[in-house]
Amino acid sequence: MKRMTMVLAAAVFAAVLLAAGWPAASGPQAAARPAQLQKLDIATGRWVFHGKSIATAGAAPGRKAAAWTWRADCRWSTDRLYLLCAFHNVWAGKPVKSLVVDTWNARDHSYWHYEMFSAGAGGAHPFSSRMTIHGNTWIEQSASERHGHKLRTRIVYVYSSSRRVRVKIQSSRDGKPWKTLDAGVGVKIAG
Repeated sequence: MKRMTMVLAAAVFAAVLLAAGWPAASGPQAAARPAQLQKLDIATGRWVFHGKSIATAGAAPGRKAAAWTWRADCRWSTDRLYLLCAFHNVWAGKPVKSLVVDTWNARDHSYWHYEMFSAGAGGAHPFSSRMTIHGNTWIEQSASERHGHKLRTRIVYVYSSSRRVRVKIQSSRDGKPWKTLDAGVGVKIAG
């Protein structure tokens, strides 16, 4: 419940920033930003991703190969502590809209990824995960229990430049090797 309250507070905060037009911070406030947050700068701007869902053995029932498109608009909060991304995705013809907040937490020395949905997924269960950044690779990873099996899911972003990124969504059941379920490429179109 505490985590849900924190995610909802982040959503309200982000909505206020969206309405205000996300002005950039300047002066001492911007200079005091932790160095770890500078690694998130590469994701700012407007992005278009194109990819495919891959039908694999052991995937969710009814899963079929299909094309998908993501559109993301990523900007800093006014205090430049939170990277806010509005996603407008189309998965196999179905729209999914979400707001993502990525940040660095100084207390637990970790990156965190929070995602709230307005369409395409229920609003009662926002997605949150610890995120790692090593060089040009970002990994968001979560775990859940399904039918008595531990299912791990991760999204892997590999930036080849500040304007191009490859993305894979992968799963692992009970610690077995990772299977790629979705793969695509993102290109920065503005920013």
